[in-house]
Parts: sequence; C-alpha cells; structure tokens
Amino acid sequence: MIKFGSFIPQGWLGELTDCVPGKEFEAIKNVALQCEALDYDSVWIYDHFITSPASTKPCFESWTTLSALATLTKNLGLGQLVMCNSYRNPAVLAKMGATLDAISNGRLNLGIGAGWYKLEYDAYGIPYPKDSVRIAQMREALQIIKKMWTEDEPTFHGKYYTIDKAINCPKPVQKPHPPILVGGEGKKLTLRVVAELADRCNFGGPMTPQRYKELLAILDEHCRNVGRRIDQIEKTLIVDYTLIAKNKPVLNEKIRKFKPDNVSEAEFIEGNLVGTPEEIVSRIEEFIDVGVTYIMMRFPDIMKNESLQLFADKVISVFR
Repeated sequence: MIKFGSFIPQGWLGELTDCVPGKEFEAIKNVALQCEALDYDSVWIYDHFITSPASTKPCFESWTTLSALATLTKNLGLGQLVMCNSYRNPAVLAKMGATLDAISNGRLNLGIGAGWYKLEYDAYGIPYPKDSVRIAQMREALQIIKKMWTEDEPTFHGKYYTIDKAINCPKPVQKPHPPILVGGEGKKLTLRVVAELADRCNFGGPMTPQRYKELLAILDEHCRNVGRRIDQIEKTLIVDYTLIAKNKPVLNEKIRKFKPDNVSEAEFIEGNLVGTPEEIVSRIEEFIDVGVTYIMMRFPDIMKNESLQLFADKVISVFR
C-alpha cells in the first residue's frame, strides 16, 4: 500500500508571511492536526534556518518544531526532507533522533542529505566544504547514527568524526532503528551512500516516472556493487508542487498563481502532481509502476486547507 505525507508550513518558502506575528506555530499545528484527522501517514518539514529567498520573515527550525508536534499528535510520522548533515554534530543528532522517537512513541522518520544552501552556511558561520567532502561527512555521520541507535557503547574513528563509547539512552522505540532516508541523486557518490546505508531513497524533484526509473537503474548498480538488493530500499517521491482542483478553471487559476516563471506550463505539470483528482490518481499509478511506495507532497496553498481535504477524499481514498 502506498503511503502519503504532506509538508507542513514552516516559513522557508514564505508560507507563514500572512500569519499574525507570534501566531505562526498555531498555523503549523493546525495543519498538522488536519493531516492527522484526514489520515495522512506523515508530515514533513524542510531543514532550513533562513527563508528562500533570504528575508527576515519567520522560518521555524525543524527539530524543535517536530518535537512540539510529537506531543500534539498521536499517529503521524514525523520527518525532515531532508536534514542537512553539516548543521549538527552526528553524535548529538543521533541523541536528538533517539529522544524524538521516544517522545513520539516510535514516529521518527530520519531524512538526511549532504546540504546545499551555501547562503545559509555562510550566514550561520558553518563551513561549506566541496561536494565530495560533504557527502563523505554524511556517510560517516550515518555510520555513527546507526551505531548509537543500536549499540550500548559505540565507538567510531573516521576521517571527519569520532566517538568513543558514546552512550545513548534511551534508544529509539523503532527497531532496529527509525527508517533513514537519504536525499539526493548524485550518480557517483550520493547514490552509493544510499545503496550502502539508507533504508529509503529520495531523488528530489521535479520528477517524471521515466527519470525516476533511470535513477533506480543507477542505484541498482550501486547496490550490486556493495552487496545489497535494491528491494531492501524503499522508494520515495518528493513533489514540490501538488495542485489539485475539482475542475479545470480552478486548476488553471492555481497554475497561473504558483507556477515558477522559469519553467513552461507543460514542464510544470510533467514534473509535479497537477490536475483533477482523476488525473492525479493516474499519475500516481505511473509512479507506483516504477516502484514508488511513499509520496511526500507540498501543497503551495496548504494554508487554505481545502487542497489537503480534497486530496484525502478523492486521491488517498482510492489507494486505501
């Protein structure tokens, strides 16, 4: 059965701009509670400190936001898509993850990537090494996280990170550990890390079924090289824009409002989930055919809530 998750407003893309100052978390909470009431499987949040483009508008930090939501929800999975490895020491991150999994009674989905938003690195005084180094650092971080989630006195001595009997108690509720999603589509380095250490892959967006299939073929080769089967890795899909409407006039209005200027309408529709409920169901079936079992969507009009409702009523219900 395919699973569905929704991004919640965080502020990174300016979705909290119209909130009454000081009431932003109320809006975040209300959307998360609606997702739970509508039987979405999970909610997801970006891992950013500054809006895009950079501004002084509110942007909520991912871990503290998810921790707050863990106490307000009962069944929703909670995840980052994806967390930037560079922003936190991996041993501290392992401790944070175990704690959140305990607080939520086993609902953490750990999403992680090598990081890319250099403006944010520079603003916060975080070193920004070249791509290959950031990916190597992520690989070591994943090894440390797994050790600290499963071993009593884990030790690791790598090129970038070291731990020495780093006791981590309580351990995560989920066994052997919370699912680890690695985000990225770098064909030589990132997908090799996915093959070696991830429970889930996520290639980023925009995405078509054909392109997804091509990336899976590359991942499959890496899996064979590290002695692993690709069917041991869950295939997930991030959708940057999910625009759903009951009829074409309303849909066309949404496309005009939310389509980025640098892409054509055809490209926009092809790389996202844009359409009537019936059209979106058909598109999802194409992704299911290439192996996708988990879809995480961003509704750019989520603050109005009707899209969440319509998607649950007319799309999620088809696959349940």
